[in-house]
Amino acid sequence: MEKITERPSPYRHLEKKKIAEITRDINTEDKTVAQTVEKALPQINTLIGAIVEKIKKGGRLFYVGAGSGGRLSVLDVIELPTTYGIEQGVFNAVLAGGIDRLADALEEKEDEVFAGWEALVGHQVSDKDMVVGISASGTTPFVLGALEQCKQHGITTGCIVSNPGSPIAEIVEFPVEVITGNEFITGSTRMKCGTAQKMIFDMISTTAMIQLGRVIDNRMVNVKLINDKIIDRAVRMVMELGGIAAYGDAKALLIQHGSVKKVLDQLN
Repeated sequence: MEKITERPSPYRHLEKKKIAEITRDINTEDKTVAQTVEKALPQINTLIGAIVEKIKKGGRLFYVGAGSGGRLSVLDVIELPTTYGIEQGVFNAVLAGGIDRLADALEEKEDEVFAGWEALVGHQVSDKDMVVGISASGTTPFVLGALEQCKQHGITTGCIVSNPGSPIAEIVEFPVEVITGNEFITGSTRMKCGTAQKMIFDMISTTAMIQLGRVIDNRMVNVKLINDKIIDRAVRMVMELGGIAAYGDAKALLIQHGSVKKVLDQLN
């Protein structure tokens, strides 16, 4: 396979460019990312459907990744319990080098073929769960090794990759290939590839939370009440969705029941 992600940048002699020229050219490349993701929407939709089905049946989602894509999956996963009140451990991320070393960027760990599967075993992964590999190149040994073992153990798999015809996409049941092309800096897949990955993580988690009943209308009615800003937002949700006129009354109900959703359930 050809690694399109490693093709030389069409922009030359960057060290001679002015700031305005560099930012203009980066922005030009970034504009193409949403269009590329749009082309992959049918694959993304199918992947999300499979994830939601697994979770509704009591399963879990595991992202397995390395580098920028793996770290982005961690950032997405850690926000969900607070934002949507979903239980810890439903959405998970397995990162080469370990989540506890997130800031160390241990890129060499992506070459450890068996480490991803060993981490999944540590989480007691089973055929009730779904594992999605994240790899810009589509060849990352840490990810590929984990997915190969998942296949042998009958565990449903998907992936998000940025090269066509990759080994990772070939072995999974639900591939997403988002071909972002040459990077502005040759091979710097934290740029367009990373932007596309972030957009897809947003789509997966947000759509899944809606499908799992964690949203009413367009509101995060299961948000955890962790600070004053969120409490104020939640009180106003109770007022609007519950028909409570007085701020103080809405806040008292919210504190009593612990979430907007629980207040609305009591009112209805």
